[in-house]
Amino acid sequence: MLRGPQPSAVPYGGCVKHERPVELLVIGVGPGDPKQITVEAIEAMGRLDAVVLLDKGESTDSMRRLRTELLDRYAPGCAVLTVSDPPRDRRPADYGAEVRRWHDARVEAIAAVLPRSGAVGFLVWGDPSLYDSTLRIVDALRRLPGRDVAVTVIPGVTSASALTAAHAITANRIGEPVHITTGRRLPDTPEAVRGNQIVMLDGHEAFRTAARPGDEIYWAANLGTDDEVLIAGPVDEVAEAIGEARADLKRRVGWAMDIYLLRSPDAP
Repeated sequence: MLRGPQPSAVPYGGCVKHERPVELLVIGVGPGDPKQITVEAIEAMGRLDAVVLLDKGESTDSMRRLRTELLDRYAPGCAVLTVSDPPRDRRPADYGAEVRRWHDARVEAIAAVLPRSGAVGFLVWGDPSLYDSTLRIVDALRRLPGRDVAVTVIPGVTSASALTAAHAITANRIGEPVHITTGRRLPDTPEAVRGNQIVMLDGHEAFRTAARPGDEIYWAANLGTDDEVLIAGPVDEVAEAIGEARADLKRRVGWAMDIYLLRSPDAP
């Protein structure tokens, strides 16, 4: 006598196929040094059936090579789903609206190649939670009608922690807060948190105009790669060197992913 729940009727001439939902794994892989990838991230890559890679053009060839090396090492045989990154207006009249439009275009492009089952990965530089759009895009994919999607997030070493480690400094002085912002928002930093500002996504070197007399900068670009550059000192003394280093990286490597700590001389 059979006990427990019984299977539903099987259609004539076939069998029931239990297809697992697609699992989207958002994997933080650190700022660029393969030695900084966590054991959890390695294990997650090892069970991927496919990975989505956004193609941002020839200028990021070296970044693609780094990701390819990671996959060859930790996810051999994994299918690569390459998606051309939709164009984006870098100087829009409405920044928020343009970013939302760009994200929607990314969701549409990724949804077109996303399989219905299996484990699909997104490799994210640094940590997925910090100034990265992947989690927003994955959430939009999860909410698409007709999709059965599970999401797993694997944290990674942040570029902020790699920055302070590279310069052998702490992010804050005793009892002071740390403010994390972008180059675009740097001029809007409240006075109370100006003491220690970690700044990301500053393609226009906002520190040149936002820094005050006596401010020091601890700058790094392409952390963890063979092209890593570190510069530190008073802003008024090293600003030109930073600008030259950024230009040199873009010319030689094709990209400059930089981050810095801007520190005031006195506590706020």
